[in-house]
Amino acid sequence: MIEVHNITKTYKSGADISFQALKGVSFTIEDGEFVAIMGPSGSGKSTLMHILGALDTPTTGKYLLDKKDVSKYSDDELADIRKEKIGFVFQSFNLLPRATVIRNVVLPLVYAGVGEEDRNNRAKDALFAAGLDESHFGHLSNQLSGGQIQRVAIARALVNNPTIILADEPTGNLDTKTGEIVLGTFQRLNEERGRTIVLITHESDVAEHAKRIIYIRDGLITEDRRTHVRRIIKK
Repeated sequence: MIEVHNITKTYKSGADISFQALKGVSFTIEDGEFVAIMGPSGSGKSTLMHILGALDTPTTGKYLLDKKDVSKYSDDELADIRKEKIGFVFQSFNLLPRATVIRNVVLPLVYAGVGEEDRNNRAKDALFAAGLDESHFGHLSNQLSGGQIQRVAIARALVNNPTIILADEPTGNLDTKTGEIVLGTFQRLNEERGRTIVLITHESDVAEHAKRIIYIRDGLITEDRRTHVRRIIKK
């Protein structure tokens, strides 16, 4: 599914000043994997996340998503990739506070021109998949707990049936208990529904919920290992 071949990324801030955030990164993520990419601040993980999410392109090297080389895509082509193949879950939730849960989840389908009945059915399916109780579907997002809000964000990421779910520090604004529940949601989506998930984090206890951890430091991969997965949370 994801093939990264010797990717570098150099940022320039003047004629003679440059910074190399990625220094030749290579790995493969298969369909149905749950992988954490872990590194400290300044390691290059955010740059790598932007490339995997088609928010940026590498300076050199190749990034293949579903066998298509998106490394040299135009901005419009990258936007299409984001719309069709990638579901994003962010630390900051990014929901509309005065819109209902259903309205927040259907919005990507509204923009895609999906009919009302179909988009409502798909939104409900996504919310059930994310583990949110139907009694909350009509609530405003600002009436929910942090964990419930993040589940709505996960449902919104699922609603277009993306190839990959990219979660960027998804528990960063949550307390430990609520974060565990959200991580359990990702585990269920991977175990029971076969979703491919890439989790970006700087925390080892968060990364250990994935089945594989890719460690990055100073723009280079330092380790790539399978994990003893922390228990799957059912609620």
